[in-house]
Amino acid sequence: MTNLSLKLQDGIFKETEIILAKLKKSRNAYINEALEYYNAVQKRRLLAIELEAEAKLAAESSQEVLKEMEQLEDEIS
Repeated sequence: MTNLSLKLQDGIFKETEIILAKLKKSRNAYINEALEYYNAVQKRRLLAIELEAEAKLAAESSQEVLKEMEQLEDEIS
């Protein structure tokens, strides 16, 4: 495991301590779970951005192919 020094805003720290007491969970376990969850959310967000960019490229490519097909139809006619 890696040690980490962390500075929290007072309000966030106090709220976390209240929640930890109710959950009867260690601060370390809680922060690890929170970061694991946040990392998963951010990975999904980054994947969505990637997929959006790929979809744009695919749409542009499809338009080019459609134009080429229309030109071939015009030449055959």
